[in-house]
Amino acid sequence: MPDGGKQTIETANAHIDEAYAAEHDIEPGQYVMIAVTDTGCGMPQDIIKKAIDPFFTTKPVGKGTGLGLSQVFGFAKQSGGHMKIYSEVGIGTTLKIYLPREYGKDDTAQHVRNDSVPRGAASEVVLLVEDDTSVREIHTRMLEELAYTVIAVDGPIAALATIEQRPDVALLFTDIVMPQMNGRLLADEARIKRPGLPVVFTTGYSRNAVVHNGVLDPGVIFLQKPATLGDLARKVRAALDA
Repeated sequence: MPDGGKQTIETANAHIDEAYAAEHDIEPGQYVMIAVTDTGCGMPQDIIKKAIDPFFTTKPVGKGTGLGLSQVFGFAKQSGGHMKIYSEVGIGTTLKIYLPREYGKDDTAQHVRNDSVPRGAASEVVLLVEDDTSVREIHTRMLEELAYTVIAVDGPIAALATIEQRPDVALLFTDIVMPQMNGRLLADEARIKRPGLPVVFTTGYSRNAVVHNGVLDPGVIFLQKPATLGDLARKVRAALDA
């Protein structure tokens, strides 16, 4: 953050399901998540891919050796955990570390998770707005697996046009950080056209970070990436049922 900014540090319990675990070569189950979010310059995708290389740095000579993310990654992996970087250029970065949750001998039974998920129906149409192609495809598959009908678009302009054309859209499921306008402004515009339209916001940033930086109000329905099928199912169902 060369010009200053805000840093948010938080912890949370997290559940990694079998689908996400298989994709990222980790064990499914319960984890403790540590997230550090800044409002700095952000990283493009090509930098994110190199960020954990041991000798990679974007700093010029004499300006230090970088963030040491290779050591963070190594620590997480050797602990049986996982590390995820989410970043938007000009907006900021979130680094998430997932560490396996430790259970005491006497309280294992208290942490059994109910993985039953609420499902939808083909008559319930979800408008999915996501500028990242791979994430859009993943969320489309997840929503379709839950039996919803999905209209997937790559940005706010296409989303607003769809709302004009499709009065059967039952829910807006939108990323927060996008080109053209952010998800909060998109939701405001959509509700002018369709008052009362349910909205689920999603982003790789944590809830505290987006609320702390004034992007969302407390209390909105929010899904943090990466999300399990169960978490997505419950958020979407809660928005529709409300």
